[in-house]
Amino acid sequence: MRTRDWPIRSKLTALVVAPVTALLALWIFATTLTFGPALGLLSARTLLYDLGRPGEVVVTELQRERRLSVVQLAGTTRLPVLAEQRARTDRAVAELRRRVDGEALRDAADDPLEARIDHLVSALAALPAGRQFIDDRSLDRSGAIGLYSGMVTAAFQAFSAMATLDDPDLNRQALALTALGRSRELLGQSDALVTGALSAGRFAEGEHTQLVQAIGNQRWLTENAVADLPEAGRVAYQRLTEGEAFTRLRTMQDALVLANRSGRPPVDAAAWQASHDTVQQQLRDFELAEADGLTDRSVPMAVRILVRLAAAGVLGLVAVVVSVLVALRLGRTLVQRLSGVRTAALELAEHRLPDVVTRLRRGEQVDVAREAPPLEYGHDEIGEVGRAFTEVQRTAVQAAVDEVTLRRGLNEVFLNIARRSQSLVHRQLHLLDRMERRAEDPDELAELFQVDHLATRLRRHAEDLVILAGSAPGRGWRNPVAIVDLVRGAISEVEAYDRVDITATQPAGVLGRAVGDVIHLLAELVENATAFSPPDTRVTITGEQVANGYALEVTDQGLGMSAAALEAANTRLASSPEFDPAQSARLGLFVVARLAARHGVRVELRPSEQGGVIAVVLIPADLVTAEPPPGPDPATPVAASADPARRLARTARRGTVSRTRPPTASRAVTAPPAGAPTPGGVTVDAGSTVDEELDGLPRRVRRRTPVAQPRSTVTDTPAPRSPEEVRRVMAALQAGTARGRATVTTPPAPTTPAVPADRAAPAGTAGPATTPEPPTATERDA
Repeated sequence: MRTRDWPIRSKLTALVVAPVTALLALWIFATTLTFGPALGLLSARTLLYDLGRPGEVVVTELQRERRLSVVQLAGTTRLPVLAEQRARTDRAVAELRRRVDGEALRDAADDPLEARIDHLVSALAALPAGRQFIDDRSLDRSGAIGLYSGMVTAAFQAFSAMATLDDPDLNRQALALTALGRSRELLGQSDALVTGALSAGRFAEGEHTQLVQAIGNQRWLTENAVADLPEAGRVAYQRLTEGEAFTRLRTMQDALVLANRSGRPPVDAAAWQASHDTVQQQLRDFELAEADGLTDRSVPMAVRILVRLAAAGVLGLVAVVVSVLVALRLGRTLVQRLSGVRTAALELAEHRLPDVVTRLRRGEQVDVAREAPPLEYGHDEIGEVGRAFTEVQRTAVQAAVDEVTLRRGLNEVFLNIARRSQSLVHRQLHLLDRMERRAEDPDELAELFQVDHLATRLRRHAEDLVILAGSAPGRGWRNPVAIVDLVRGAISEVEAYDRVDITATQPAGVLGRAVGDVIHLLAELVENATAFSPPDTRVTITGEQVANGYALEVTDQGLGMSAAALEAANTRLASSPEFDPAQSARLGLFVVARLAARHGVRVELRPSEQGGVIAVVLIPADLVTAEPPPGPDPATPVAASADPARRLARTARRGTVSRTRPPTASRAVTAPPAGAPTPGGVTVDAGSTVDEELDGLPRRVRRRTPVAQPRSTVTDTPAPRSPEEVRRVMAALQAGTARGRATVTTPPAPTTPAVPADRAAPAGTAGPATTPEPPTATERDA
């Protein structure tokens, strides 16, 4: 039995129940031991009146019938008085059987007494058969004496079993009375032998010896029995033996002892009979009187025992009840106090501390003293545990406050660094864009494109820091953007953009407020797909309208992920957990989870049939719109209203699905004659056309470098200025600074510069056979 894992309530209950149960068992045992003697004393009266008195009557009648039966056997005729005696004996036996069969006697008798009562009843059942033998003279005088003596002996054995009182004096007196009864029975046996010998005229063989033995045993039993009687009983018996009948009987017994064994008894029959009957009656009256006195003394004694038992029982029961109440009260108090400490601990661990951390992360102020109130549980050991736990609470809450403060500070540091990096990257992208516009050498332009692409990826990584710090990136769109442009923008932010295929996408658009985050989310998934798949494999992207929104699938052909890894990744993507620096190898999943949670986008990773992984992105229906028309708004000048969606990725590669355009959305201009330079200084082949915008995505095409023009020489010597001119310049500088500050306070929607004519792609270059080029800053800074 492992009690170590028991609840404290069970332990205290066991601790209380064990001693209380032992005390209760001891009280029951002591009560039973005391109650037994009282019941024995009270049952003595029942035994006396239901067994002792009827049994004594049966013994007396049997003794008389025995003497008459011996007289009949000594003579030759039947005695009429014997028949009358047999009737009186039968009535006495019937009364004894009625009393013996009663419930009162059976309840008061113990097992040994019941066995002797049964033996007595069985011996009396043989009386009719013995009478028949006597009537048929099948028995001699000795046999008849033995028949009746056996029945009388069975009665006295039952009387001896009654003497089982717990009081030593009363029990010794009861045994003495039983011994006096036995001595009186031996006197009766002597009477039967003498009467038979007187009737026959002489002793039969062996009768004299039996007579001598009976007289000797009778005197011995009488002497021992009288010695156990109380003082009053001995005095009364002594007075009884000094009577004339006792003296005369003793004299005749002495003469019989000395008589001839085969001659006639030397006593007068009438004198013997008179003396014997008188002594028998006196002895019987003495025994009955002493038995009544014994019963009368046992009842008050039993009452006193019961009174003491009741007092002890009540006091013991009160002690048990008080012990139980005290134990229960103390146990309940201990359980309540310990349960209070346990509840406080669980409340802190499961509710209060997480709530404090949550509130701290929301930016709320937390009072440590209020969140960790002192636990008052007294001044004992439990109270000390409560006070120690109070300190633990305060330390835990303070540690949570410090940790959240530290995390908030680290997030601010990360955010500050990320914002600085973003600013620098944006400036770098604008600088690259200007350099690309001025570049004339194709090789130099290609290298600028590569630097532009690296800067775009660097911007995305800087935005990762902003997202992990809990803030939002700075990029945003005012108008919806087509799905295909959004996917191309995501591809353009990946290093291995030339390995990504857009196989099929149904026309749709995404609201401008979610475009930047969805592009970033798709870029992270596409980059994972390219990074964890062999470099000679392709990554495909498909999109279609579904019932709950728009679903995009990014499929790679890599090694895939185990079922446990997929489950863990999906759990992280669905719950958007707090960023854990220990899981730095999974930054992409943290970023995707944050971005998805911000707009209600669902992301799930599934195993691919080809062995890789399929990343399913479900954009909710409230973010999905109809596909916007490509190109600038006709009502707005191109240079002033260039939509940021037009500045998304222009990475078109083999196998890329081109976006369909309505006939009115495309504006083609006729190319100048062959060999004639364009307004941007680009020479165009004969028969070609220049399209300002292909599928809404401008493209750069390498051109031959024009003839270098000599640059004009500019002198660096400043011209002198008048004070009025200096004042006008400073006033203009101050006005421009004020306008710039006002613009920063209320920033306008992001816009992109218009695509210059020299960046327009020739017609027909957007097909599958076009060689992909890296994206530029103009394509990335959206």
